Amino acid sequence: MLIIFQTASLIIGYILDQMIGDPRGWPHIVICFGKAISFFEKIFYRMRNKRLGGTLLWLCVIITCTGVPSLLLAAAWHISPWAYLVLDSLICWQLLAVKSLRVESLKVYQELEDGTLESARQAIHMIVGRDPEALDRTGIIKAAVETVAENTSDGVASPLFYMFIGGAAGGCLYKAVNTMDSMIGYKNARYEDFGRTAARMDDVFNFIPSRLCALFMIMASRLRGFDAENARRIWRRDRRKHASPNAAQTESVMAGALDVQLAGDAIYSGRVLKKPFIGDDIRPVAAGDIISSHKILNTTALLMFSAGILLRAAFIFLAIL
Repeated sequence: MLIIFQTASLIIGYILDQMIGDPRGWPHIVICFGKAISFFEKIFYRMRNKRLGGTLLWLCVIITCTGVPSLLLAAAWHISPWAYLVLDSLICWQLLAVKSLRVESLKVYQELEDGTLESARQAIHMIVGRDPEALDRTGIIKAAVETVAENTSDGVASPLFYMFIGGAAGGCLYKAVNTMDSMIGYKNARYEDFGRTAARMDDVFNFIPSRLCALFMIMASRLRGFDAENARRIWRRDRRKHASPNAAQTESVMAGALDVQLAGDAIYSGRVLKKPFIGDDIRPVAAGDIISSHKILNTTALLMFSAGILLRAAFIFLAIL
């Protein structure tokens, strides 16, 4: 019975994300996760052994950000399966980021087409960490396309993967891991030791979903008429060309599908970070590549969502038998 309501919640949550996205000003579960991380950071950063402190923070955040939603869902189920359905659907909705990723990167495209270079830099600054003033038009386009590619995994495929395994609670587990990495998983003076566990565990949790996402992106490229053969070739060649074991999985597919070259050196906080190029420079990037990346994003999300629902439906059918 529970798995039926969980599956229905996933469907409702996916539809809500596609239709509404993340409305500004609404309470959001990931903001709560961020506040929990900040709270525990104040406690554990005082420890002399920063790596141990960061590990204790990771454990406390996981327990809190997975345990509290799980308890709320259990209470809702005890009240009524329909109360559970409503709460579970709302959580699933907030754990996905298909529309918000599309909307935020679309702003970059619109500023490139109708605005100024400076306004495009401001738009890209909202979704990437690199220094916007150092980016020219080509750099802005590449940054937007790379963000869509990477977040097709982090913001869509990985949450779906863990929600299909463990429902909304599984999605909360992943989102807590990913949010910790985005807040403290940096190699700088403050977080190099303290954030090491957060960064490493994010790599672990994304290992399987990122590779599944890359395969679904190759299929999506073929369905949408992009260069799927080149996407597969570049993925096999360049999927390890990143400091992260996962980020280049989807960036390489996107570069190959669009026949462009992504990545390369980037500037963060005034420092040049050396990065290898991903893909071949078959043609120069264009603003329209941002729109093309949205097509791959949307189709990949739909393919992975459909595959997960079919697997859950098969499991329900077998359980009934």
